Formats: sequence, C-alpha cells, structure tokens
Amino acid sequence: MIEIIPAIDIIDGKCVRLTQGNYLCKKIYSDNPVNIAGSFEDIGLRRIHIVDLDGAKASSPVNLESLEKIVSSTSLDIEWGGGIKNRTALKNIFECGANRAICGSIAVNKPELFIEWLQEFNGEHIILGADVNGRMISVNGWQEQTQIDLYDLIDRFVPYGLSQVICTDISKDGMLQGPSFELYDGLQSRYPDIDIIVSGGINSMQDVFELNAMKLRKVIVGKAIYEKKITLKEIEKWLQNE
Repeated sequence: MIEIIPAIDIIDGKCVRLTQGNYLCKKIYSDNPVNIAGSFEDIGLRRIHIVDLDGAKASSPVNLESLEKIVSSTSLDIEWGGGIKNRTALKNIFECGANRAICGSIAVNKPELFIEWLQEFNGEHIILGADVNGRMISVNGWQEQTQIDLYDLIDRFVPYGLSQVICTDISKDGMLQGPSFELYDGLQSRYPDIDIIVSGGINSMQDVFELNAMKLRKVIVGKAIYEKKITLKEIEKWLQNE
C-alpha cells in the first residue's frame, strides 16, 4: 500500500501552505508545528515531510528550532528540505534530528557534491527533490526555472545509489485539483528501483487510491489535510488496512 506522508511547511516558525510556490499566497494554519506533527503521529503516521520555506529563500536552514522541538516531542521519521546548499547545512539538519535530507538546488547547481553526499550517506538518507514545471526543473524555492529535463536529472544520479525522488509538480501544488497521474506513472515505470514520491495537487483519498492502484509507493499530502479535504480519520482508516 502507498505510504501517506503528511507535509508541514514552515515560515517564521508557523505551519503554512503556499499556492504554486508563491510566497505572497501564504495561509497560516497553525502557530505550533509541534502540535501538528503530534496529531499525525497520534493516528499512526510514521514519516513527515517538513519544508523550511524561509530556508529555501535564504539558501540556508532557518527553522531548525522547530525541527528540534518536533524531534524531541515525537518519534517520527523526518525528511527535511529547504536551504540545504552546503555540507554545513546538511550537518546541521542531521544534528538537529532529521532522518533524511531533501536536496534539490544543490543537485542541479553542484551535482558532484550531491553525488558525494549520496555515496557518503547513501540513498536512504539523501533524497533528490525534483520540482518541475512540465518536465523542466525549478530551483531556489521554485523561484528560478532551468532548462534541465527531469529524466536527465534523475539519470545522472542513478549510478550513485539514488533511491528516493520527491517530484513536485509546481503547477499542481496547493491547487487541490488532483496530481499529475501520467507524470508519476511514467516516472515509476521508468525507474522501478526508485521510490517516486508524489507531491502536489492531492485533493481527496480518491487520489490516493488511484496512485496506489498505479503502484506508486509514497505520496505527500499537505493542503488537502489542512483544508479538510482529507481528514485524519480517513487517513487513520487507511492505515488500519495496511
């Protein structure tokens, strides 16, 4: 069964959601990300996806205090993204308790360094964050569009132990219009040995059911939870069927 990974996006220590990555389209859902994380753990979820949106903009992790508080208050497996542009940043998020680092811009701008991290920490702990418009990669908190194709980016790192890719369709993110099923189906078919993690557009449990039927393995759910399109009770029921 597909694993649901709830998302917590943080700005100024608060739990927020953006629409299509636009920092001007920000909605605050909670002043306490720790409580949000705890509510996910309480229903049986094991892994959460945290994005330091301040860090993505600043090119260095900013909300590490929130990370430390979540780590000390829960036993959740935490994947952390935002501002991981150098070894110091990577070291800091691991020392603060993150289990996995999501690296996007660094993989595009300094691929040899990303390869070093893959080989040193292995694909279990280093995740490629591939944010796309169409199939073109965007970097730096979605603020910069490149001419790099998604498949070309993944192909570069497969020989070095890449085992997890979070692919976020920016055009779908925060829109609650359903994910790009064809995009993810194609990715998982092309890379059967890699966990393709769906991100962007999830609107209902029906979307989750369809992705599961397509043999996708993991899906990030964010705004749909906060807008009550998917309830924690529905997720809890799904987990009981595992």
